[in-house]
Amino acid sequence: MKDRKLVVNEDEAATVRGIFERFVEVGSATVLARELRRKGLRNKQGTLVDKGYLYRVLVNRVYRGDAVHKGKAYPGEHQAIIDEQLWDQVHAILRQNPRKRANNTRAQAPALLKGLIFTATGAAMTPSSTKKGARRYRYYVSMDVIKNREPSDAGIPRRLPADLVEAAVVTELRRVMRAPSITAQVIAHLAREGHAFAEADVISALQTFDDVWGQLFPAEQTRIVQLLVRRVTVTSEGLVIDVRTDGVSGVMRDMMAPRKKVAAE
Repeated sequence: MKDRKLVVNEDEAATVRGIFERFVEVGSATVLARELRRKGLRNKQGTLVDKGYLYRVLVNRVYRGDAVHKGKAYPGEHQAIIDEQLWDQVHAILRQNPRKRANNTRAQAPALLKGLIFTATGAAMTPSSTKKGARRYRYYVSMDVIKNREPSDAGIPRRLPADLVEAAVVTELRRVMRAPSITAQVIAHLAREGHAFAEADVISALQTFDDVWGQLFPAEQTRIVQLLVRRVTVTSEGLVIDVRTDGVSGVMRDMMAPRKKVAAE
């Protein structure tokens, strides 16, 4: 504000224009937020941007030169940051069916168990997908199938729905995070590393893992699974999930580090 009028901050305006332009290219707030977080972009409160922040930016009519009062927009006296063409391109994407945009996001997201899932006979299972109509179905398929090899154990599934397998693994990770024995191990491990986290904070972080997981972007979920899971083995009777309990400490350290920084500031 200057003399009761809005004045453009050119450095921040360039960031806003970049967000609009990049959103047109990727077509997904989830993908864009993940990309911007990797680059370290933060909001005015100093926290890494998220999908909610991007939506607020993309619908802010002040950026196209309007003044907003009680939910209504009027032509403003300040310079527009976003031109009409770019604004219309972004909002054409935002008006698309949410399912279509979600499918686009999933198509760009990495497979949660890539490199971790094998059959009991040692064959790697690789991500695969098929499309029927507008829907895409994801699978993990044994390399025995892909290379047309005869399996040594015909009772082991060679193709599994990815959503089903990934959900089972995440359910197990959530159970592990709540286990009292894991809590004790994590507290001891962090203490040995010299971290001054209070036990109450560690316990709280473990207990809130469920809530935090649902807020993570797909790439972040994949990174955490890679830290926590050593191997998933598909047998004739089900899944064997080998969890790296030592990896839990690293995940908790990452979760609590931002809290510690904010408290210090």
